[in-house]
Amino acid sequence: MKASRNGKREALGPIEGFMFDLDGTLVLSDHSHGGYQLLPGAVEVLTELKSRGVPFVVLTNGTAYPASEQAPKLRALGLPISDDALLTPSSVAADLMPRRGIQSTLVLGTPGTGHALREAGIQTLCTGQEGAEEAQAVYIGWHPDCTMKDIEAAVKAIWNGAELYVASDVPFFATASGKTLGHSHAITAAVRKITHAPMVLTGKPSLHALRFVARKLGVPMRGVGVVGDDPLVEMIMARRGDAIGFGVTTGMSTAKDWAKQPLSRRPRRVLRHLTDLLSVRSVF
Repeated sequence: MKASRNGKREALGPIEGFMFDLDGTLVLSDHSHGGYQLLPGAVEVLTELKSRGVPFVVLTNGTAYPASEQAPKLRALGLPISDDALLTPSSVAADLMPRRGIQSTLVLGTPGTGHALREAGIQTLCTGQEGAEEAQAVYIGWHPDCTMKDIEAAVKAIWNGAELYVASDVPFFATASGKTLGHSHAITAAVRKITHAPMVLTGKPSLHALRFVARKLGVPMRGVGVVGDDPLVEMIMARRGDAIGFGVTTGMSTAKDWAKQPLSRRPRRVLRHLTDLLSVRSVF
């Protein structure tokens, strides 16, 4: 794919570590995120990077399960992903909230959504629990069973001064069943329609997420190779942070889809097969 308007391919620069998307890049999950279908080349690429000593992490926008529960399932498929290398928007939130003085949070999500927050010492509250509407923050994640009571509690907390944090504002993501609705996007839309509250996005494509990834890898943002399937998620994040984007064709986007993207959503390279990543010369 030609990555610039003058027909020349963009230079990559040195890549010091990788961030991989999960759904649509390494696996396709079922709708409940409970089961996974491996995508071609995923095991080979991660195994080879590990053998070469190239650091990598996996950042999913899903918050249904903590890494300690999800990573073992991925390892059972053959993916060499340690618990601490599997990151979620909750990982980012757990890093960001304490630095902003947040000590209590109303969580709209499954029990796994707030796991990383609790590990960071943040009090997590649910709808109907004493003090929920006085929490310092509202955190919206994967919540397929969200009710109007949840939305009302979030709205009241924000009216009382809570900051709004959102795991993912992506309307759709790739699964084995095709495009699947992003629940946190729909919930956030309802809450913001009523409150007009600004939101702090902790998942992709936020720079909070990319900065967190870079610190975990121990490399500058410009040295991160960002591998993903969604121009509105991984590629926007890579462009914003001057990281190096690689687009795959196994999830949300085909090669033709990538070719139509404006520069702000365009990867530096499109990978026809994930294993093509192993022949990129700028990987140290």
